[in-house]
Amino acid sequence: MDLVDLVERKHRRDEERNEKGEITFSIPEFRTGDVVDVHVRIIEGDSERTQVFRGTVIQRHGKSGLNASFTVRKVTAGVGIERIFPLYSPRIAKIEIIRRGKVRRSRIYYLRGLRGKAARVAEKRDHRTAHQKVEIVEENGQPDEAQT
Repeated sequence: MDLVDLVERKHRRDEERNEKGEITFSIPEFRTGDVVDVHVRIIEGDSERTQVFRGTVIQRHGKSGLNASFTVRKVTAGVGIERIFPLYSPRIAKIEIIRRGKVRRSRIYYLRGLRGKAARVAEKRDHRTAHQKVEIVEENGQPDEAQT
């Protein structure tokens, strides 16, 4: 184990060990095109509150490691707002996936030039039957989110 790997393990949020002793993280698997809620800790003076930023992920930079980040875009009152979040930032309380998007590109900057309904991303549908989903849960112990 090299020094960089040691530092990364030390600074990752919410490290937990499962039954096999493997390290797991609470960051969900999300991709470009997904609509996510990013719960951000805001510190104002002595008080701390959580603010939710809901938008479409338009890019992911870096798969893992301390430099990994993602950009989320939303439109409020006709004005486009983009925020770049470091994936392992202590300011991020949690990330929730609201909707899976069906896109063919890894960076969907073309959304910047679109307005209204044209700026929507199609939803990725899960075409498996309920019986198939139950079998996957029984095999793995949890729903298989990577294939949906």
